[in-house]
Amino acid sequence: MAHVFLDLDGTLSDPWEGITRSVMQALEQVGVTPPPAETLGWVIGPPLIESFAKLGVDDVEAALGHYRARYADVGLFENHVYDGIEAALAGMRDAGHVLCLVTAKPHVFARRITERFGLDAYLAEQFGPELDGTRNDKAELLAHALAVTGAEAARSVMVGDRHHDFDAARANGVKALAVRWGYGAPEEWAQADAICDAPGELCAAIGALLDR
Repeated sequence: MAHVFLDLDGTLSDPWEGITRSVMQALEQVGVTPPPAETLGWVIGPPLIESFAKLGVDDVEAALGHYRARYADVGLFENHVYDGIEAALAGMRDAGHVLCLVTAKPHVFARRITERFGLDAYLAEQFGPELDGTRNDKAELLAHALAVTGAEAARSVMVGDRHHDFDAARANGVKALAVRWGYGAPEEWAQADAICDAPGELCAAIGALLDR
């Protein structure tokens, strides 16, 4: 048995519409002209408080508040599960793996999303930061998940699309699997132990990693 820790945005679901619309509205509210939506893919994955700072926002807490006001109402469901993900989750579960969510999205939002799209049925635990920023750092969050679940790091895999996922895995002695269908870049995927090209290959890719 192995523990598989799964990122949410860009790994299980595509949150492009909800996140970019909410970011753009928040920027307008704090007086920052938003860039074109098509240039905002990089904000999907990292903690938003860091992204707002990079976007030139002085009062990042105010921007985060405006973001959450829209996102909590409509943005979190402007989202869709990637084709093949539910079958992949079922396959990993049936292979005996314990599946857990580890996301940079506050868990109060993440749980609403996984419940809406039926992904919660496959997840033994769901971990995300608190709204006050506690465990915003993904390495700290993964360490917390390992402690709560009692998972053995050497028999665990972190699956994600951005370097934050692979950095967290490395910091905790966990194997990292990159997925190509999210919002990461090749130079980020290169930091993982292996790369998966499609959801249907997830179970085999995890098995191969664990056998190394």
